[in-house]
Amino acid sequence: MLTKTAIEQYFLSEKNAGLILMIAGAVAILTAIAFLIFIKTNMYKGMAIPLILLGIAQLAMGYSPYSKSDKQRIDNVYAFDMNPDKLKTTELPRMQKMTNSVKLFLGIELAALVTGVILIVVNKQNADSLPSKALWQGVGIALAIQALIFFSVDLFVFRGAKKYTAGLEQLAKG
Repeated sequence: MLTKTAIEQYFLSEKNAGLILMIAGAVAILTAIAFLIFIKTNMYKGMAIPLILLGIAQLAMGYSPYSKSDKQRIDNVYAFDMNPDKLKTTELPRMQKMTNSVKLFLGIELAALVTGVILIVVNKQNADSLPSKALWQGVGIALAIQALIFFSVDLFVFRGAKKYTAGLEQLAKG
């Protein structure tokens, strides 16, 4: 059953997930810069590439829910009492679309994780003697770590979104 408290909890958890992604993105970018400046081996150069690219993506993807969630929380708690039709006609379709998008992202993140593990395994042999293998092994390590971070945060968001969407659907029916 949807309550004001459930609405507040959902948007607070969404804001926290955005903050976690932004922190992870900033750490990834700073780590990549440190790798490029201080640890100049091929493996760490390889790690820097996905760390920078995915760190920027994490900052961007985390900023959006972090910056919007307070206004959405206030608007939807207000609508709960004053305009429940808005929750049915606007918020429910938005959440259904968002949960479908997160499902797609989870699949992409899982594929990226598997790709990272494959790169690690394939390039593990002779990585010390072949610079290109060390570079690709580093790419695999960073890709796997970043994909795991994205996957974990999105799985957390998806679980909360499913519960919130179910409450909205119940409100729409009754």
